[in-house]
Amino acid sequence: MRDISRDPTPQPGDQIHQPGHPFDGFTVISVYTRAQAIADGVLADASTGDLAPISAQHFPCVHVAMTAAVFALIEQAVASPKHAHDCRGVWHDILHMSRACPVRVWQGGRLFRVIITGTGRKRLHTLKAISHPDETGRPCLTIMLPDED
Repeated sequence: MRDISRDPTPQPGDQIHQPGHPFDGFTVISVYTRAQAIADGVLADASTGDLAPISAQHFPCVHVAMTAAVFALIEQAVASPKHAHDCRGVWHDILHMSRACPVRVWQGGRLFRVIITGTGRKRLHTLKAISHPDETGRPCLTIMLPDED
């Protein structure tokens, strides 16, 4: 039997034992970790590289990532010749607005709006920030489009 205190990441075959949780009593059939999603390019890690100082400024001690769709939105804004954007500036605006101007808040998440020019005709974008633990229980934040999970 696996020692969950040493390896908290659920594995296929584990049974969920969390009374009151909607999946209590279910057996895990598949696991896709945050680290795997980053390695696959589904998530872009914003806690390393050029974006790390911005992420740490807004969310210290929290691992921050964004979905590939949000990263593509930032890249589109930076590539626009009409606007003098850089990746760090757009990311700063996104994280600032995620904290300063939520449109709707629920436990563990919030919808917020941010103006990002250079992404086509649409300037005002609604994004979603989800706060959750990673596979080891450390705090994480993921920025995504509203229809992403």
